[in-house]
Amino acid sequence: MIRVVLVDDEALIRTGIRLVLETAGDIEIVGEGGDGHEAVELIHRHRPDVLLLDIRMPKLDGLTAVSEIAKLGSSTQVVMLTTFGEDEHVARALRAGAAGFLLKDTPPIELAQGVRAAAQGQAILSPQITRQVIDRYVGPEDNREHEAKQRLQVLTDREREVLVLLGCGASNAEIAQALFMGEGTVKTHVSRILAKLDCNNRVQAAILAHDARLVPPR
Repeated sequence: MIRVVLVDDEALIRTGIRLVLETAGDIEIVGEGGDGHEAVELIHRHRPDVLLLDIRMPKLDGLTAVSEIAKLGSSTQVVMLTTFGEDEHVARALRAGAAGFLLKDTPPIELAQGVRAAAQGQAILSPQITRQVIDRYVGPEDNREHEAKQRLQVLTDREREVLVLLGCGASNAEIAQALFMGEGTVKTHVSRILAKLDCNNRVQAAILAHDARLVPPR
């Protein structure tokens, strides 16, 4: 079972998401909360696989909570719950360590698929949304570009090729097909890339690729 904590200040939203996920069969809601403080406490208490976290909440908002959770060194994958028009906040959350985001009105099947993907360490962003969010709000500035290029010097040529495709939002299967290698080999490369670049997840690596201008803007 995939263990999930759900934190949103709107009880109606929590109820709807819980009902959807509990019918999936392989997902269990182990805790609920209404603000960022409760999110941090629930991570300590339950150590879930996935945290679904609202952005706008009283007492402690989701953005601050992501940063606090990142300091814990937890293996929990944080997925932001958002609505249209909050892209700038999403970009900040991705830099803080969130694995991605799901819209609150995501269709039920896609919501469950997103939770499963997060539990497996995958980025929860479609390729189109990845490019849109990163290009618009996390685009490189001169200092970030220089720092990103310095960090990427530790990568091999093959790892850089994988990172470019990862930065475009490609899945492991798509990277394997493009570079004529097995998915297992791709997973190994991605793991090494994340370790070398000190990135928590694929999204942070994708942002770094954009900062270094490895991925051309739209």
